[in-house]
Amino acid sequence: MTAFLILVLVVLMGLVVFSLVRGIVAFLKTTKIDLESGEGETVTEMQLMQNKAMFARIKYQALAVAVVAIILAISQ
Repeated sequence: MTAFLILVLVVLMGLVVFSLVRGIVAFLKTTKIDLESGEGETVTEMQLMQNKAMFARIKYQALAVAVVAIILAISQ
């Protein structure tokens, strides 16, 4: 059981990193678009993508913390 939870934890940590990288890339593209166009007041598709990626990162982090808590509870 513990080995399975550790595998789940590793997968969740990978998803956290993936979501973080996607969010950062979307942020950089949004910044580049804003600088080139001079528009900063409207919500763009890239900003929405950045928002979704960061929300996904938070979800995966919360799940990873829950798995760690379960691992600690089982090991006691």
